[in-house]
Amino acid sequence: MKNNIQPAKGKLGILIPGLGAVATTLIAGVEAVKKGISQPIGSLTQMGHIRLGKRTENRYPKIKDFVPLADLNDIVFGGWDVYEDNVYEAATNAKVLEAGLLNAIKPELEKIKPMKAAFDKNYAKNLDGTHIKQGTRQQWAEEVMADIENFKTQNGCDRIVLVWCGSTEIYYEASAIHQSLDAFEEALANDDKLISPSMIYAYAALKLGVPFANGAPNLTVDIPALIELSKLTNTPIAGKDFKTGQTLMKTILAPGLSARSLGISGWFSTNILGNRDGLVLDDPDNFKTKEVSKLGVLEDILRPEDNKELYGDIYHKIRINYYPPHGDNKESWDNIDIFGWLGYKMQIKINFLCRDSILAAPVALDLALFIDLAKRAEMSGIQEWLSFYLKSPQTLPGLRPENDIFKQLMKLQNTLRHLMGEDLITHLGLDYYQDLVEVL
Repeated sequence: MKNNIQPAKGKLGILIPGLGAVATTLIAGVEAVKKGISQPIGSLTQMGHIRLGKRTENRYPKIKDFVPLADLNDIVFGGWDVYEDNVYEAATNAKVLEAGLLNAIKPELEKIKPMKAAFDKNYAKNLDGTHIKQGTRQQWAEEVMADIENFKTQNGCDRIVLVWCGSTEIYYEASAIHQSLDAFEEALANDDKLISPSMIYAYAALKLGVPFANGAPNLTVDIPALIELSKLTNTPIAGKDFKTGQTLMKTILAPGLSARSLGISGWFSTNILGNRDGLVLDDPDNFKTKEVSKLGVLEDILRPEDNKELYGDIYHKIRINYYPPHGDNKESWDNIDIFGWLGYKMQIKINFLCRDSILAAPVALDLALFIDLAKRAEMSGIQEWLSFYLKSPQTLPGLRPENDIFKQLMKLQNTLRHLMGEDLITHLGLDYYQDLVEVL
């Protein structure tokens, strides 16, 4: 039976805390696609197909034609930032996209001006925010809720989603104030500094029943208090940390090595990047948040505790260096020491010259469209089926995340099939050959 999914009627507002390189690349990209200037390459919702039924049926519709997603022409963008540049100015400063492309959509970008951000310099020490909200954390939350409601009214939106594209916050672990909604709201009223700026946006969104996706490795919605709130308001959440460059490669390559029972003794990863994200990560406290997010990927895929002979002694090291000349063009190097039959050693070297925001923008778009679908399908709480897009997937407490990208894709596609009343696909395939034997 097909789930009762509300149609994607009217306008969808995508509100983004952090109108930096990723957000402006996303917005400019969607506006360019609307004008027929470019194609939405890298977006599964726009370019990807899904198999339905048996292979013999040859049903492979595009995902956007299979599930009721918001049309790109119905999307309206807005957001908050610690700097007051409009999106055209911010995109120009980010230096991700060429001037010719930006000028072709300049009027659309110039009219998007950021709202003042909820900002605490202690959570991003290398940023000097000038376009920021004043007052207590309680006042910030109330102002963000008012911002959301005003944007929805002024732009004639039927629905809103929030996607965090802001900076990586300093590393810290959940404390007593994060364990329940009552404790969180009491701490909010007391202006407790253990409530991070990203949590303010998440709380405000969830209070209004607005879906929230977290594109950074911050704690944000990965705490009992906000999971509780998401259930109370029947609102989906997803996190955390967009899976883009080096980690994308890991989640593709590590499952392949594991599938062939090849051993890994060491995996050294280093990155250089020069955008605002790189500047923020140049602080050790912020880097640790990112490091923890990136380190967990191999452990979850390889499961060294269950595969001691192959991965029990793996040495995994990650480095990120701020290098302004590269700008948004992140470069990553991986040295992988592997061993095969009889323990003979081999090596794999990867040099990925990627474009951070070019990889992240379609991820942000897909998360926005899918989490809006989840809301209309009355799905609430953690949306683990969206882990395909995330570096450190959020799961229920005690449930180990799945980081194998191929299993993540199967989970995502089967969720879509389930929502639309189609048979789930196991890829077993024995029935084709069994039928053949019976005929003969």
